[in-house]
Amino acid sequence: MRDRLVALTPKPISIERLTRVHHTRHIKQVRSVAERGGGGLMGMGDETYLAPRSYDAARLAAGAVVTGVEAILRGEVKNAFALVRPPGHHAFADHGEGFCLFNNIAIAAATARAEFGIDRVLIVDFDVHHGNGTNSIFYRDPACSFFLRISGHLSGTGYWDEVGEGAGVGYSVNVPLLPGWGDEAMRSIFDDLLVPIARRFQPQLILVSAGYDLSWTDRLGSMLVTTPGFFNLTRTLVQLADELCGGKLVMTLEGGYGLDGLAYGVLASFAAMLGDEAAADPIGPGRYPEKPFDDQYLDQLRALHGLPPQ
Repeated sequence: MRDRLVALTPKPISIERLTRVHHTRHIKQVRSVAERGGGGLMGMGDETYLAPRSYDAARLAAGAVVTGVEAILRGEVKNAFALVRPPGHHAFADHGEGFCLFNNIAIAAATARAEFGIDRVLIVDFDVHHGNGTNSIFYRDPACSFFLRISGHLSGTGYWDEVGEGAGVGYSVNVPLLPGWGDEAMRSIFDDLLVPIARRFQPQLILVSAGYDLSWTDRLGSMLVTTPGFFNLTRTLVQLADELCGGKLVMTLEGGYGLDGLAYGVLASFAAMLGDEAAADPIGPGRYPEKPFDDQYLDQLRALHGLPPQ
């Protein structure tokens, strides 16, 4: 796969770009704790811990997603995938959570809007855990439409009735998932909810927080998505980008803790972004049959967001 890809060299995100999303106090605190040798950070939760190089790594991760956006908007590549750690979608403007220090995807969206004249950014998040930081940052913002899913883990946010506030009402779409859903459920949610909402929004750029903890191999999650399932999700996003915004699609890595599912899921996404017709499944299907998807639930979500029933 490496031979088919164009390698982009990221640069650490500048402080100016960081402060478009994050409070100066938060940035200084992350840097200070790292420079003191690491440790926990107030307000970030026990699971989020800094090592001595965490500040540098977090700036480089955010810079990598922006590097992908820049390359696409300058016409150097068609689409991009930032393979980064730490992840970002749990980071709020004033604090981090869930292993996330800075919100990589939000910084990329802010950069595209401020420096490249992009007015409408669609952010898609297919991680098991709710992208609560991204949701909070854009909750009142009609220029960023945010399509999310959650299966009830971690944050206690991301309920179906969280649709935005103020000028942002209707621009946040939260779809709670049931444990045991897999490829068929995700296909229905993407094809019958995401696609019509994206067409209505008409984005100029699509950014994706890609979490491979939806994999059936991931014991931290409870979902049953397979390698071909990740291929199909990504292919839908590629097709949407081709239709709506000249193929402008940037994905960045979020969750994923079952290493086989993570590795082959990412490879499947690469294959879809390169235009392949299908992806192999070296690790086989899930151990359990998928839980049937509830079409009535989808109709309720479609009605909530102004779409007719299927």
